[in-house]
Amino acid sequence: MSLLFAIQDTLTNFMPMLAQAGSALPTAEPGLAISIQKALVFAAAFMAIGLSALGSAYGCGVAACSAMGAWKKCYAQNRPAPFQLLILVGAPLSQTIYGMIVMFIIKGGANVIDAAHSGLWIAYMLVGILSGIAMGLSAMWQGLAAASGCDAFAESGKGFANQMMALGIVETVAIFVLAFSIVLLSSL
Repeated sequence: MSLLFAIQDTLTNFMPMLAQAGSALPTAEPGLAISIQKALVFAAAFMAIGLSALGSAYGCGVAACSAMGAWKKCYAQNRPAPFQLLILVGAPLSQTIYGMIVMFIIKGGANVIDAAHSGLWIAYMLVGILSGIAMGLSAMWQGLAAASGCDAFAESGKGFANQMMALGIVETVAIFVLAFSIVLLSSL
């Protein structure tokens, strides 16, 4: 909760500066405002991939921990360790790819920032942050589900297809976010 208050305080302090950078009012340095806005678009692009990659890292890490524990149980019981657990461990990586696609689209938007389109950086920033968060959360939950799948498959040796379908449903959220982000960004 204190992190949210810290973010709120930071935004409160920087919003006047961002509003000035985003305004179309003539300044002594009109090129400076455009440069700041382009930098903010690049920051938005990084937020899309950075936040989705954080979720993927967490999801893969949780699933990997579970897979290693499941393999340990298999070895302790003199049973073969299922290789399929690596597929479950890697499932959350795809959200980073989706974040990269959104990043490239947002990065291309920096080219349209000029005096006539000075407020677009806000839309790019919102799409970058919100899509990154949504894809990152999808990856985190997919990793948690994959961790359960690792334990279940190693224990029973059954249900791998069902577990993959469940992971696919969780991933669908990230695919929807990617698709809607593309549609929204193409209309800017």
